[in-house]
Amino acid sequence: MKTKTSRSLCFWQWETLLVTMGGYALYYIVRKNLSFAMPLLGEIGVSKVQLGAFLTAGGLLYGLARFTNGVLTDRSSARKVMSFGLFVCGVLNAVFGLSDILATGGAAPAVAKGTAAAAGLVWTMGIVWILNSYFQGMGVGPCVKTLPLWFPADQLATKQSIWNLSHSIGAGGVFALLGWWIIPQYQSWRLCFLVPAGIAIAGAVGLFFAMKDSPEDVGLPAVSGRKAQVVRTKEESAAYKKFIRDHVLRNPCIWILAISNFFMNMVRFAALDWGPTLLVESKGLTLAAATTLCFTFEIVGGNLGMIAAGWASDRLFASRTHRTCVVCFVGVALAAAAFWVVPASAPFAAKLLPFALIGFFIYGPQALLGIASTQQATPKAAASANGVLGICGYLSTIVSGIGFGLMAQRWGWSSVYATILAAAVAGGVVVLMMWNAPAERRETEE
Repeated sequence: MKTKTSRSLCFWQWETLLVTMGGYALYYIVRKNLSFAMPLLGEIGVSKVQLGAFLTAGGLLYGLARFTNGVLTDRSSARKVMSFGLFVCGVLNAVFGLSDILATGGAAPAVAKGTAAAAGLVWTMGIVWILNSYFQGMGVGPCVKTLPLWFPADQLATKQSIWNLSHSIGAGGVFALLGWWIIPQYQSWRLCFLVPAGIAIAGAVGLFFAMKDSPEDVGLPAVSGRKAQVVRTKEESAAYKKFIRDHVLRNPCIWILAISNFFMNMVRFAALDWGPTLLVESKGLTLAAATTLCFTFEIVGGNLGMIAAGWASDRLFASRTHRTCVVCFVGVALAAAAFWVVPASAPFAAKLLPFALIGFFIYGPQALLGIASTQQATPKAAASANGVLGICGYLSTIVSGIGFGLMAQRWGWSSVYATILAAAVAGGVVVLMMWNAPAERRETEE
């Protein structure tokens, strides 16, 4: 029979899981909304290459922000960092939605390509989006830090895979909100940013009050001896820096996972950032049909894939999440090759199935690479280790952002498909290098 303490812990564990899921999903609606606004932005003078540059510059800064904000989160309150970042992202999205007015000094502009107004618009949008990308880096670190404090090691892969549904829920929510409502109904790129901004700001306030950093915050004992750490003294700071050097920066497994994360994100961002445009132009779909494929990729394929990967890691691979990642990359490569060869004239179902399977398999590594970094760096350095993965992962936007934009514009979408397939193979080969690594590294400190 469960004691009162165990029942209370169970309640707060699920409350924390659901609150962090909801909070991170809200980050997505003020991050992936640009993907659906891109066709409309092209109509007001923003080219594919410029849009790709937004994605690349923003992605690079986001990767760096994942690391710097990861270190910040490991040393402070995850709740405060996460809610503050979401609030600022909401404000910046509101500014982006008004960027054409700001770029022209307050007038309602008719922006034409090649004009000074168009150049000012591109610069204004670029700067605001890059700032938004930095504060987006305050989203994942707090969750990566918080969940290991609430769940024991033998439940972490499954529970964090459930948490990773937040990525697909957030992205799927963007697809539904914009692709099925705002764009068809209003044809307004401005509302693609203003509506998500209002949702994010309201969500940030709720997150601040609902999220709890650790069981101790609600009067419960620490789970498996894991306690939240806030660095306050110089001595604690020095010890913490040494711990990070030993368990993260000098840990070869972290760098293997980080490189694999680079290739994983190349594949994922092809669908998230270019999906609507790629599907319309290379597979002959309408925007509504492309939205359905993207929604299925995220909500059906992605969510089922993350749950299956977490279950397989705990049940089949004894919590060795890196082994599950190898299997998933093989599936990604096969599904990507199948989707590539489907002709534009093929029935809708023939396009839907392989595209959904790409989502099913790619979201396995998306969920598990971060868990593996926690396992190999220990929960004490979880956010910092995840930040290293973030830096490498978002370096991929050099390819998936401006790179894919240039490829599509100069050589067509087949060059993009070939690059996606190569990335899937490379990601699996890299993580295979640590096949024999243990499931979890023990915390060792002098």
